[in-house]
Amino acid sequence: MVEGSNGPTAPAVPAVLPAVPPAVFVAPDVMPVPPTDREVRWVYQPVEVDLGGGRWAPGRISGWWQDPAGRNWCRLRVGRSGRPADWRPFEPDRVRLLPASGL
Repeated sequence: MVEGSNGPTAPAVPAVLPAVPPAVFVAPDVMPVPPTDREVRWVYQPVEVDLGGGRWAPGRISGWWQDPAGRNWCRLRVGRSGRPADWRPFEPDRVRLLPASGL
């Protein structure tokens, strides 16, 4: 708490939350053509995402899609990042697939 003229007040909250480091993906790839729902394989796949510097964060893949060039894309959301899921090229060295069931 911060002492104000009218007594203690809560500290100011930043208007913009810090962004998740972009280390998850080497280059900002642009999706060639957005997939239609019929082209997407919708899933619930828990993952761990490499944030760089030895730090990992939980995440979730909710869809898979393959572009016309044969590159695999995933609809990825990094947990507690404050950012919505978005389509990214799948990089298995930076996104570890975790078991969804059977443990």
